[in-house]
Amino acid sequence: MTITANLVKELREKSGAGMMDCKKALAETKGDFEKAVDWLRQKGLASAGKKAGRVATEGMVESYIHGEGRIGVLLEVNSETDFVARNTQFREFVRNIAMHVAATNPVSVGPEQVPADIVERERQVLTAKAREEGKKEEMIPKIVDGQIKKWMAQNVLLEQAYVKNPDITVGNYLKETIATIGENIVIRRFTRFELGEGLEKKQEDFAAEVAAQAKA
Repeated sequence: MTITANLVKELREKSGAGMMDCKKALAETKGDFEKAVDWLRQKGLASAGKKAGRVATEGMVESYIHGEGRIGVLLEVNSETDFVARNTQFREFVRNIAMHVAATNPVSVGPEQVPADIVERERQVLTAKAREEGKKEEMIPKIVDGQIKKWMAQNVLLEQAYVKNPDITVGNYLKETIATIGENIVIRRFTRFELGEGLEKKQEDFAAEVAAQAKA
């Protein structure tokens, strides 16, 4: 069965899951609509999209320190109710995200929060590189768009592969947690500190160490 845009849209409207999750569900079930719905439910994604629109003003601020004080993260994650904010699974989720931020040093929570000047600088560098490599001028914008998308996947928190399970993104992990807990959760903001960052001295690479601890 051909997987059309209309079929993906219909599945999204029925399940409340994200567009990419719906496309994957239909691909996994060879276009069978009802099986795709069940697939999304089994993955805990079917109701997460509907819950994501609800207001979340409670939650917690988590602090995470790694490497004997060499890296620190302050993270705010919101929930709809104070009851969920005290939930063990919610607190575990927040802790895991703080560890992930320590390991990967993302530039923002979502793509829309990446400062425009950073994206523009990256686009200029990639455009110049494509020209230097002899790419056809009319193809360069498309090539650069693809590379920007890849850059977002590497540097934006919700787009990054989750360090404890690289088969899913942080965004997927968030949706699964929303579906399991039963109310909206929002990763609002974070600040990451690294000892000596910005100073003219040799910096050790702590990311691999933090990632290893996160997977443990």
